[in-house]
Amino acid sequence: MNADFPRILTLLRKERGISQKQAASELNISQALLSHYEKGIRECGLDFVVRTADFYNVSCDYLLGRSPERTGAQLTVEDIPEADAQGKENTLKGSILPTLNKKLIFNTLNIVFDMLQNVNDKTLTSEISSFLNLAVYRSFRVLYGMNPKNEQTLFTVSPAMARAKALAAMAICEASAAAALQDLKSTAGIAEKLYISTETLSRDYPLFTTSLLNLIKNSESVIEK
Repeated sequence: MNADFPRILTLLRKERGISQKQAASELNISQALLSHYEKGIRECGLDFVVRTADFYNVSCDYLLGRSPERTGAQLTVEDIPEADAQGKENTLKGSILPTLNKKLIFNTLNIVFDMLQNVNDKTLTSEISSFLNLAVYRSFRVLYGMNPKNEQTLFTVSPAMARAKALAAMAICEASAAAALQDLKSTAGIAEKLYISTETLSRDYPLFTTSLLNLIKNSESVIEK
């Protein structure tokens, strides 16, 4: 059995709010055996995986860590909703600050990923995407960690190590992206595709340039602090 199974098995039980004793009874095994499964001390059989998937209403692929979706679905481009797919329901309630910053970030990302599309280099796109994913991941973990009742078994990286490892991974992604760009400098036409000025930005991205410029200003204000 893989390393994800004990973690996900524990997570599902705790999210449902039942004791190990109760879960073991429902799954027709002893509490001691379930404890061994949750700790990864012993491996279970396929029949237990199927029975557990039915009990928690998830797929076997999810239980085994093969898919992050409870249904076991594999994500495709078509499956990802657009940022504004919910229309007015997607507008953040309350303070205007979260809505303002959300728009600044989303609009600026439109520019970043359009530039990546123009360059069309797999390594560069992967490294910058990973860098941005890690920034969002770190933000989510800060919020998730505010409530001690939230199950840390949602994550494979422990809270004690997550921040340092994520920071290190971001630094590696940034360095790898810079190295990829260095390699691309000898490719004909790449430099021209990445010629950027306020004039070209306003011409190519009339709807998003103001957001980018404000994001730059806000970020550098934070840096200077």
